[in-house]
Amino acid sequence: MLPIVALAIGYLAGSIPFAYLAGRLLKGIDLRTVGSGNLGATNVYRTLGAPAAIVVLLLDALKGALPVLLLPGVVTNLRPGVQSLQLLTLGIGVTAILGHAKPIFLLWKGGGKGVATTAGVFAALAPTALAIVLGLFAFILWRTRIVSVASIGGALGLPWAVLMTAGPLSPLLPVSIALALFVVWTHRANLARIRAGTEPRLGAPGSVVSEAVARAKEGR
Repeated sequence: MLPIVALAIGYLAGSIPFAYLAGRLLKGIDLRTVGSGNLGATNVYRTLGAPAAIVVLLLDALKGALPVLLLPGVVTNLRPGVQSLQLLTLGIGVTAILGHAKPIFLLWKGGGKGVATTAGVFAALAPTALAIVLGLFAFILWRTRIVSVASIGGALGLPWAVLMTAGPLSPLLPVSIALALFVVWTHRANLARIRAGTEPRLGAPGSVVSEAVARAKEGR
């Protein structure tokens, strides 16, 4: 029962919608209805500015890292000798990411794409692999100026980074593959715009146009 409670707490932590709260507190707006409509640091940056985006980015990462770092220790203190602690730790990380994407506190309506929270989880579990992925993300962003392309590239690089640093037998490998596919799936609207050549670049005019408006113009 205790591991289930830990998984639930991980999900609840991931569900805290920091981007939504930032929009409400700073401008009285619902970020799900402006900008890209996504509750993530990129939309916060485009809508509220860089300082707010940095704070949201860090908080979104922390809600992935802290449950992974703290909850397994609580479980072992309350129930010494608990089995499959490593799997429980991975499960807590996954539930935190799912909470970010589908937050219960917003009745599962809207959420983020899981990039920052996934980074937080791997900062706790595989920091060397994360460092490789962050380098890849930065390189792609520098070359393309498109955050979604860098996010997708970083996500697809995550399993390779885990393979290089933790080996093929690490339980992190299948989890990293699943999370990479999940992040790509959450970016499916971005992929459609990339194919159409309409995905906004950092600093480009019109980068604040909402996805809802873009979809309406495209007849979707």
